[in-house]
Amino acid sequence: MAENWPDCQKVVLGAPDAKFKAFLTLSEAEKWLAAGADYNIKHIAAKKGIYFDAGTGGGRGVEISVTDEKGSSLLDKILPRTHINSRGHYWVCDEGRTLHLTPRSALPRSVFQDVTNNFGELLACKYALRIAGKEGIKKIFGDSKLVIGSWSKGFLNKKGLPLETIGLVKEVKKLRDEFEQAGGKIGFIPGASNPADLGFHKG
Repeated sequence: MAENWPDCQKVVLGAPDAKFKAFLTLSEAEKWLAAGADYNIKHIAAKKGIYFDAGTGGGRGVEISVTDEKGSSLLDKILPRTHINSRGHYWVCDEGRTLHLTPRSALPRSVFQDVTNNFGELLACKYALRIAGKEGIKKIFGDSKLVIGSWSKGFLNKKGLPLETIGLVKEVKKLRDEFEQAGGKIGFIPGASNPADLGFHKG
């Protein structure tokens, strides 16, 4: 095993079907290899808690994922099952519903056009916080540095941001403050190790 990317690159570059992925510890890497070196395995290094992510890979706009450490969806704890797709995810703009499940006809068209992946990450964080409060869970993890380090703390540059995003930032900050006052912690986890991850990562 290599300890850095340049050393790893010397081994895998040009090798057919080579698999490689970064881990924080040797133990995590060994567990991944023992499990078949499958890129779909995301929970090797996961600690008990709630994990969140957003992505656009499904082809219908932004969708969000909130799971436990094993990758099992938790969204049904706060959303109606009819709002959750077959993979256990929620489409942010799905057939007349958006972040607050408001009928499409009641919202300006721009709300649907301006939804970004960052907005999805923030919405997923909101749902993770709500689930954590409901279930008494004290640890939340995500792979968005923007959401974890800035937006969920209320820090943002309002210039150019839609009003829906600004409003959601305020809402999530309040939830995070309450969560942390009760002893909760939000931490960063690389996308490659995030059980809720909706992207494809090698390291």
